[in-house]
Amino acid sequence: MTEGERRGPARRALIAGGAVAVAGAAVPLVSSAMSESGSRRTAAPRTATPVAGRRPRSDGRPNILLVLTDDQPKETEWALPRTVDWLGGSGTTFGRAHANTPLCAPSRASVMSGRYAHHHGVLDTRHPYHLDQRTTVQRRLHEAGYRTGLFGKYLNFWRTGGDPPHFDEWLLQEPVRYFNGHYNDNGTLRIIPGYNTTVIKDRALAFIEASRTDDRPWFAYVATRSAHEPNTPESRYARTRVPEWEGRPSVFETNKGDKPPFLRAADHSFTQGSALRARQLRTLLSVDDAMHDFREKLRALGQLENTLVLFTSDHGLCWGDHGWLRKSVPYRPSLEVPCYASWPAGGLGTPRTDDRLTGLIDIAPTFLDAAGLPPDPGHDGHSLLNPDNDRTHLLAEWWWNQQDRTPIHSWASYIGRTEQYTEYHRTRLDRAGRPTLGDGKVLFREYYDLRADPYQLTNRLHGASAAEERRLGIPELAEGLAALR
Repeated sequence: MTEGERRGPARRALIAGGAVAVAGAAVPLVSSAMSESGSRRTAAPRTATPVAGRRPRSDGRPNILLVLTDDQPKETEWALPRTVDWLGGSGTTFGRAHANTPLCAPSRASVMSGRYAHHHGVLDTRHPYHLDQRTTVQRRLHEAGYRTGLFGKYLNFWRTGGDPPHFDEWLLQEPVRYFNGHYNDNGTLRIIPGYNTTVIKDRALAFIEASRTDDRPWFAYVATRSAHEPNTPESRYARTRVPEWEGRPSVFETNKGDKPPFLRAADHSFTQGSALRARQLRTLLSVDDAMHDFREKLRALGQLENTLVLFTSDHGLCWGDHGWLRKSVPYRPSLEVPCYASWPAGGLGTPRTDDRLTGLIDIAPTFLDAAGLPPDPGHDGHSLLNPDNDRTHLLAEWWWNQQDRTPIHSWASYIGRTEQYTEYHRTRLDRAGRPTLGDGKVLFREYYDLRADPYQLTNRLHGASAAEERRLGIPELAEGLAALR
């Protein structure tokens, strides 16, 4: 299968090629609606039909719906059966999606800008105004005629009274709470009773509903509190029983002598990790409800075919892996995220898995490509709609910041298709959120063969000789990491 031809602003690109495993020999541009059978809460499928009185959009550009959860790792599909049925069953599952910085604000700034954190400048959670708003995808879409809306979490420590740039409508919550939150409602500050996921879902639905009379394509950025601690579930799910978890080898690792010093001292247990997992799953049940309602709204409006829907998380989370019970570390549970996309009119309408190495930096270029807009020259990511866009490696990075009194140390990691190489540096952010403290000396290094050791139990650099390092290709990986940084 070849890439779709570019024809004006309504390009229909198909994800295909050797990096994509496709069910069937051909992928139609438009697929029929998929059923929702087999989910935890099922609904009778309907056929997408045009809405009476709805004026057709003249330019053919897709709507764009981004749903971004918080701290949601992989292996959480149990709580999202209808989401997976929709986006996985009628779209693409990106099996190797990564957060480029496992921390909320830097990761969200990468989503908006298509840039690594060291390029967009938001390196911790306390300095959201380092982001150059001229680089954001919402600015590009807004200036191209899209109606734009933000609902939920924006950037940590954004002043609640400050309006988010380049959005026509917003319901911004800061600080983010699960119940009865404090919101900036289109410039008016007020307490809105109710559960966070439901409140922002209802406002996003109203924003989508307005397209009955507004012919502009729209971009909705929906960012839930789930599944961030304290993981307070909606009342009806507070006692929901979740499946038992047996853990994984990285949770039961006993010999951590080859890990960095701060991780050797980490002692969170399988029991703690299992409890955190259960709390996260319960909050995600409400996200699945929201996704069901979004699907039904798009179906009722006749917009299901030509809406690009992308669902992902800002980063993952460890459930006791290597003794760790949070994010911020360069290990797969912290970095890898669930990621699904559906856009039947654009070729993403049949179930398939895309195993290309992808990052959250790819989201902004993908949205611009779908809208027929050229990429930003400053993008570190690339459009996932082009099957020729592939990479052999990806950068992940993190800085020791003021929130962490225990020295985790800053690190940068080269993630390849089958290997991962990480350097920890003596660098720390100052009070202005800039990496000015420390001499940058490399303090510790890790190398994992991800094919033979997917749980990252054996650091091949621990006790390795110079000859062994050369055999592993460490000098070349170090050069590649330096170039990425």
